[in-house]
Amino acid sequence: MSMPQYHMLAGAPKPVAPFSHACEIDGWVFVTGQLPIDPIVDETPLPEGIEAQTHKTFDNLLTVLKGLGLGLENVVSTRAFLTDFYRDYETFNALYAEYFPEGRRPARTCIGTNGLARHALVEIDFVARRPDAA
Repeated sequence: MSMPQYHMLAGAPKPVAPFSHACEIDGWVFVTGQLPIDPIVDETPLPEGIEAQTHKTFDNLLTVLKGLGLGLENVVSTRAFLTDFYRDYETFNALYAEYFPEGRRPARTCIGTNGLARHALVEIDFVARRPDAA
């Protein structure tokens, strides 16, 4: 087993706590949960509503993946956290399906929670696998 690599990626949002954007070991890439934060101006207010926040969160996740030479096709598992689960679950699922079409959907857990950093409505993390990993 190799030693883990810790990645901080240019263009990704500034972390809201002490963590790396991603950690990688033996071809597995664990992408830290991303929020709908503006990666350029940290103090920018979060977008309004679950739709805009979900799209912004995916933008940030895609920035991290791209910085590692990966894409959504490499994602094998996701976790999503919603602060208003019953209100936002159906809308979130419809948006999520735009990013992961049928036949190419990773394993997923979706959790209702009572709060997220920055008062976000959604946070998503990924586990990805490099295609050339043994």
